[in-house]
Amino acid sequence: MLEEKSPQRTSIAQLGEFGLIDHLTKHFEINQPSTIKGIGDDSAVLDFKDKKTVVSTDLLIEGVHFDLAYMPLKHLGYKAVVANVSDICAMNATPTQITVSIAVSNRFPLEALEELFAGITLASKEYHVDVIGGDTTSSQKGLIISITALGEANAEDIVYRSGAKENDLLVVTGDIGAAYMGLQVLEREKQVFQVNPNNQPDLDNYTYLIERQLKPEARKDIKELLEKLEVKPTSMIDISDGLSSEVMHICKQSNVGCTIYEEKLPLDPQLISVCEEFNIDSTTVAINGGEDYELLFTIAMEDFDKIKANPNLTVIGHMTKATEGKHLVTRANQKIELKARGWNALEE
Repeated sequence: MLEEKSPQRTSIAQLGEFGLIDHLTKHFEINQPSTIKGIGDDSAVLDFKDKKTVVSTDLLIEGVHFDLAYMPLKHLGYKAVVANVSDICAMNATPTQITVSIAVSNRFPLEALEELFAGITLASKEYHVDVIGGDTTSSQKGLIISITALGEANAEDIVYRSGAKENDLLVVTGDIGAAYMGLQVLEREKQVFQVNPNNQPDLDNYTYLIERQLKPEARKDIKELLEKLEVKPTSMIDISDGLSSEVMHICKQSNVGCTIYEEKLPLDPQLISVCEEFNIDSTTVAINGGEDYELLFTIAMEDFDKIKANPNLTVIGHMTKATEGKHLVTRANQKIELKARGWNALEE
């Protein structure tokens, strides 16, 4: 459907491991003052002085986390970086460096890896992170990408999942659910293509949803925004596995309950329209769909006036006593128990 039809295929075996590393990493630049030594030695050397270091790692496996039938390799490289940068942002920290490791089968020529690393390079520039190392090896079945992200923050600025208090307001950035519906559109068009390869998809009505799936963005801007508003979140997490799952992580770590209001969920108009087309409930998509990479956080009630007029932030509910449970209040004012139906990496 969206397959690259480049005739040039250079075997990566011609370069060898170190030749491949030199070739793929030659465009990476060092921009962070905390990077003393990047690629080229046994270990990277970093100097964060009096700041704290935060570290997160993520694994993406072909056939589990991505489908190359509709995921261009350049977009995949970009998204892999975003997924890890988002975890750093969810700590209210500033991302600074990443390491990139790949396992690749011999069905991938050098040109394919160049596309993948072009996306990684673009994301590293966009988010001002240095690529400081990694590993390459062979794979028997497909492509595996592992990225570790590092960031820095003052100790007093770091936000954990465990700080939410009863009556805190629950806030989400941007809109939610679009990435999931983008995936549904791409999966549908893949099925159509498999039946009739001559039938090229018309995706004009789904551009926003598909962009949210194929080229998401991490909310690196929120840390600075909240600082300007003089708001310190009490807890924070990124929405990668679905809103319901992420809310429940905060509730568990903070020992609180929550109430979310259906009418407050921020949904893009294109999401609502396409949910109607697919005959899927938009609220179900919004609370269970993943890969939005928006931030979900709690703030003290007295900070409401500081954020209420900001178009980037939406208050969707509040935290309660743990004994009151976790609920969604529908538009019909019915109280429904919230369940974690988001992405489960180990689900069969």
